[in-house]
Amino acid sequence: MELGPHLHRIGNDIVAAYLVDTAEGITIIDAGLGGHWRDLIRELDVMGRSLADVKGLILTHGDSDHVGFAERLRREHAVPVYVHPDDADRARGGAKPKTGRQSLRLGPVLSFLGYAVRKGGLRTRWLSQTVDALPGETLDLPGSPQIIGMPGHSPGSIAVWVPVADAVFVGDALTTRHVLTGAVGPAPAPFTDDPEQALESLRALLPTGARWVLPGHGMPWGQGVEEAVASVDRAAAR
Repeated sequence: MELGPHLHRIGNDIVAAYLVDTAEGITIIDAGLGGHWRDLIRELDVMGRSLADVKGLILTHGDSDHVGFAERLRREHAVPVYVHPDDADRARGGAKPKTGRQSLRLGPVLSFLGYAVRKGGLRTRWLSQTVDALPGETLDLPGSPQIIGMPGHSPGSIAVWVPVADAVFVGDALTTRHVLTGAVGPAPAPFTDDPEQALESLRALLPTGARWVLPGHGMPWGQGVEEAVASVDRAAAR
């Protein structure tokens, strides 16, 4: 799905990943679930592109529903996969997210689990090699993506700011569709290691002034980063 100039999404409001398309090639942000590989190939074909145009993949964090096809892309097509060093072990299948007690509704939970099963979520192919993505760094990839540290959801959570797309990719720093309750709109994401730290980390998004705020779960948010952060704050207060 084309969201705007330079900007595409694969997946859906349950689990999504993103492509930044420039003349220099393509940068992918997050890799969804393993079954999103077919979605990736289809989207590249619609764009008139191929896997040869993909120059790098950046993971916002190392959870299984973001690692998806990353190892296949790295192993079969020599595409480097970038992740914050504090989440590298998680992306390799080591450290696990905290679960704890979560609010949930049966319907949305079953929808999430059913979609995950259909997309290969029970057969995660963990990474065997990663490249460090450090906060404050601008990667030498299409779109010149800038790394923003977002600890909280996980120790090495990051956001990725791509000025040419006027978009900041936030992974699970926030959600616009809660996978366990079905609630829509910007809000804290479930399965967050340190909720207070995650809320504080959102302030780091504000200097981007981005129009698009793109989470791993939920609809793309096109009403600006300031309103997104304010909406999460209001949801957290409730």
